Amino acid sequence: MKGGRVLFKAINRKQRRSFSSRITPPSSSSSQVLLQMDQSKERYCYNPTLHWNPQVEHYFTKAYGPEAFSRISKALTRPSCYSCIRVNTLKVTTESVIEKILEIQHEKKLQDALKNLHTDADKSVEVSERVNGSTAETSPVFKCQIPGLDYVVFVKGSGPHDIQYDYQQDRPPKEVIVSRKCAEAVLRGAQVYVPGILACSAHVEKGDKVAVSVGVEQPGRNGDWATGITHPQYIERDGLYIGQGITTLSRAGIFRDLSGLGVDMTDRVFRLASFNDVLKGDIFLQNLPSIITAHVLDPQQGERILDMCAAPGGKTTAIASLMKDKGEVIAVDRSHNKVLEIHNLAAELGLNSITAYKLDALKAVHKDKSNGTVTQCSSEDKVSQTSQQAESASDEEMKKGPYTSKAELRKQIRRMKNGPGKNQSTGGRVNKCEGFSPNSFDRVLLDAPCSALGLRPRLFAAEETIESLRRHGKYQQRMFDQAVQLVRPGGVIVYSTCTINPGENEALVRYALDTYKFLSLAPQHPKVGGPGLLGRYESSDGYFEEWLKPGEEDLVQRFDPSGPHDTIGFFIAKFNVGPKEA
Repeated sequence: MKGGRVLFKAINRKQRRSFSSRITPPSSSSSQVLLQMDQSKERYCYNPTLHWNPQVEHYFTKAYGPEAFSRISKALTRPSCYSCIRVNTLKVTTESVIEKILEIQHEKKLQDALKNLHTDADKSVEVSERVNGSTAETSPVFKCQIPGLDYVVFVKGSGPHDIQYDYQQDRPPKEVIVSRKCAEAVLRGAQVYVPGILACSAHVEKGDKVAVSVGVEQPGRNGDWATGITHPQYIERDGLYIGQGITTLSRAGIFRDLSGLGVDMTDRVFRLASFNDVLKGDIFLQNLPSIITAHVLDPQQGERILDMCAAPGGKTTAIASLMKDKGEVIAVDRSHNKVLEIHNLAAELGLNSITAYKLDALKAVHKDKSNGTVTQCSSEDKVSQTSQQAESASDEEMKKGPYTSKAELRKQIRRMKNGPGKNQSTGGRVNKCEGFSPNSFDRVLLDAPCSALGLRPRLFAAEETIESLRRHGKYQQRMFDQAVQLVRPGGVIVYSTCTINPGENEALVRYALDTYKFLSLAPQHPKVGGPGLLGRYESSDGYFEEWLKPGEEDLVQRFDPSGPHDTIGFFIAKFNVGPKEA
């Protein structure tokens, strides 16, 4: 081994001598070209820095340590290098889904090959190798190996990749600047749609190849954050290029149209498969920790389960699937449209055990009820009733009063059918309820609204302040109080968040155990995440948080975005409910 190292050093020295003897000192013009090339590489790349509020950054540094928080912060700017799919085994098998995805991927490679050949003839050999599999992964789609999760499928992605943006001296590539939210979606495999485009280089025509960069919030003059776009070469986008694509509209068309595809991405920094409208009803794209959360709840057939903050319905449908659609799963959310999303997803997956209600989780307990029944409205009855009212109203309007056009009458009928709704309401009917009786559920899932600082990719985090993080924690405590009242003695509560904030995770567990002596932490299966944080935090203003005590850390699951499983940041705690005090 020592001889091998000596030989390796000798080869390196020989290569350096022979290389230096062949190279003549560069002229001033060639040095300038090399300098410009280096500058273009620094600019046209993906190397973002995640900005935090200074107080929040100090808090997280104290919680995790400087090195660990730096790794977490870096990992948050990148997507997971795989897509996680939950198979609807009530309809299809995992094996059949894997086969279908492989077929879809092969067809897409052929389409991309033709597209690349059309736009760049020099890549024909590379494209041919990709399609034929000589440079592809041998198993890009495979079944999860975690016990009990054999219905979960992973689809490999790749990245980060170096993109050749065809930068030339005094002739930078044409560029499209997109919003941060659009860029985060593109990094996960989406396309660039017109609403997400903020700016565009001059003289961009349909079919042009463009570099796609991100307009991320920057520090403003007044200490706030704003997206300042002044010129395509403005330095704020250095290291914020996410790929390139072909425009589907001219510059004028991009700013004239309100919707539709703006840029067809042909080369991405991260290559992840898109599953939009793919195998609908057979699969559901879901993060691994979210799937594990439903397993940790361990729902049993015939039980009555409550998902307190259920939208968009991923965990709700996962629970119903684990119960083989036999039992009662109640899903609530305070948003009209989100309740519709839950209803539509359950219908798409063919699940009949789910009932979705519009209800604020802070008002989930209705103590006047003697049993678990709720006051509700049937959407079908409502629609038929309002339809009849509208028709009779139209007849009366035709008979008396000032003349109203038929078009206006039709509008009135639609309004009565759809109801007044709220801003952005899609107009569909949803069930409402006044709450549920105490002790009326076997198990309760509280996937609480949170700061979402574990979601990735994330290109900006400074919107959260230390005050807002504390407010999140208080809000979650109030929701947990409701959950404790709703679950029966002998039942189970599972609490989860998608944030890295200990104040919303370990501090909530401490609050729960100290406030409700009949609660105890329960072991979790499967156990994939790491341990929780021990100790406490005290700030200079006197505010302090108590986290976990020794022996409790292994009873929770904390998913580190920089960890080996390459997941989002996530937290899960499971509580057994003992006999409640009188």
